[in-house]
Amino acid sequence: MTRVLVVEDDPQLVRALVINLQARKYGVDAAPDGATALRLAAARQPDVVLLDLGLPDMDGVDIIKGLRGWSRMPILVLSARQGSEEKVAALDAGADDYITKPFSMNELLARLRAAVRRTEDASLVPETTLVETADFTIDLLAKKVVRGGRDVRLTPTEWHLLEILVTNPGRLITQKHLLQEVWGVSQRSKTNYLRVYMAQLRRKLETEPSHPRYLITEPGMGYRFEG
Repeated sequence: MTRVLVVEDDPQLVRALVINLQARKYGVDAAPDGATALRLAAARQPDVVLLDLGLPDMDGVDIIKGLRGWSRMPILVLSARQGSEEKVAALDAGADDYITKPFSMNELLARLRAAVRRTEDASLVPETTLVETADFTIDLLAKKVVRGGRDVRLTPTEWHLLEILVTNPGRLITQKHLLQEVWGVSQRSKTNYLRVYMAQLRRKLETEPSHPRYLITEPGMGYRFEG
């Protein structure tokens, strides 16, 4: 059973989420504040987290950072904050998706399924298991990246993007394809997600992130990996 941790202080929304998730055979835990969320996450080890940013005791971005300190579980943000700065801050901190309130329950469930599917897909054994460059090594079997002798911590979304690119070396992967594979959607409005995550990957992997050697942008088209 897939376990979901709902972190939300609105009792009515929590009730609606719990009813809808349990009806679809998810196991659900709920936390009304950040401290409870971090405690439950450590104790229950959920498969995915639904997180409201506006909590009574701490900012949701701090919770994302706290979870990312030890876990790669998918984190889907649910927030009334619609500004791009808030979205980028959450994604930068390690969130995997950002859903603006009010939202359709069907859309939320689709995003949730996509997040779970990404995690499951990442566990499949690819044909090529080791990708080596002059600056870093990617072990696709162990889901591990090493740079300069140290492990590089990647979020599930960062890993999924990188995995798609490195298993298709030299091939242009379109924005539409990446959006569909990683987020399960193909709206043009999500291209900012790609920019944020590619920038994060470059900061973690490239010697000169502003002049990438490996993760190349094809303007207006997509991205490719040059090994």
